[in-house]
Amino acid sequence: MQESELNYFKEILESRKVQIIKNITGVNDELAQLSSLELNDEGDHASVNNNSMVESAIVNQQERELREIQVTLGKIVHGDYGICEMCEDPIGFQRLKVKPHAIYCIDCREIVEKSS
Repeated sequence: MQESELNYFKEILESRKVQIIKNITGVNDELAQLSSLELNDEGDHASVNNNSMVESAIVNQQERELREIQVTLGKIVHGDYGICEMCEDPIGFQRLKVKPHAIYCIDCREIVEKSS
């Protein structure tokens, strides 16, 4: 992969990393505000619990994506970015444009999804 392509993906990943950190911080702030509310009835408690569960799920998904991005940024540094972890062939440029932190090429991703 050319240096300009690596820089392109690195910028995308760094930007997404910043956005995810901002999202996680915002959700955590909202959860802290929800837990400090004085709730008057069971309906309020149920609503807050439901919101907390949804927001916690979002945070978990975002944290997982953040970890994947951190690993991918390390791959850029070590020179093995864009290589499928299963077949060790290059991951297509179009696939990386859609998911810059992809670890599998399209064919291997399908294999992994079918075996899950």
